Amino acid sequence: MKYIIEHMEDEMYDWCIIEYNHISKVVGSENLLITNVKVDAEKIKHLGKIVPESVSELGLDLKQVCLLDPEAKERLDTEDKKEFDYLLFGGILGDFPRKERTKELAAKIACQKRNLGDKQMSTNTAVYVAYLIMKGKKFEDIHFAEELEIVTGANESVTLPFRYVIENSEVVLPDGFIEFMKHKEDF
Repeated sequence: MKYIIEHMEDEMYDWCIIEYNHISKVVGSENLLITNVKVDAEKIKHLGKIVPESVSELGLDLKQVCLLDPEAKERLDTEDKKEFDYLLFGGILGDFPRKERTKELAAKIACQKRNLGDKQMSTNTAVYVAYLIMKGKKFEDIHFAEELEIVTGANESVTLPFRYVIENSEVVLPDGFIEFMKHKEDF
């Protein structure tokens, strides 16, 4: 299975790099394609194949592509690995409430769609969940936290209103994410 992230931000923000690094570690750089990278491609070139073109310009066989879309009627299932060669994700990274920018991507590429439940996830969490499903785990058997509170100071914290995977009683997060949130100036 190949995993495609359509980068949908104007810049290559630090949190994008943190999440893309986690995705690369999960799926392997040989299985990751990050498209629509217009700036700072050199910052992520080691994570997978990085291209400036949108996924819609790559000439892929759209019958082999599945867009992960929260609005899709069907949930991604382990059997989908027999139908698709590519799972496509919008690299939107944390708008809350969501701005439904996946609709922009869906308008550019006419392919089948699946969801990963009805709760918003970070891009790296969505890829991780899809990866687990492609490896045979049922969605119902994946454990989630419905939000994450990160203590950022003596009397300060930030709550991220997204769904995160829990494994071994720990939230699965990218390396450096907690430190990044603690030192980020504007939440």
